[in-house]
Amino acid sequence: LTLEQGQKAAYNCMLNLLANLHAKTGDLNKIKRFVKVLAFVNSADDFTMQPQVVNGGSNLLKEIFGEEIGVPARTAIAANTLPGGIACEIEMLVELK
Repeated sequence: LTLEQGQKAAYNCMLNLLANLHAKTGDLNKIKRFVKVLAFVNSADDFTMQPQVVNGGSNLLKEIFGEEIGVPARTAIAANTLPGGIACEIEMLVELK
């Protein structure tokens, strides 16, 4: 994939996480802050732009929730393979009000 396609995959992954949060909480306004994002990026051995891939999802949080709530600590890790050949996998820790 290109960097842009990876960013789109991270964006879609983050949308899925937000949909799940909404389903569980009933209201995304219950989010006090995003604490931590852990992302695994399916990468070739010579690919080193995992943080830029994850920006596709992280920037969405910042856009929707602003810097105070939507900018968590972040880790972007390269993986030589992910389940089903997916481009990225993201896990997040959220503090609720």
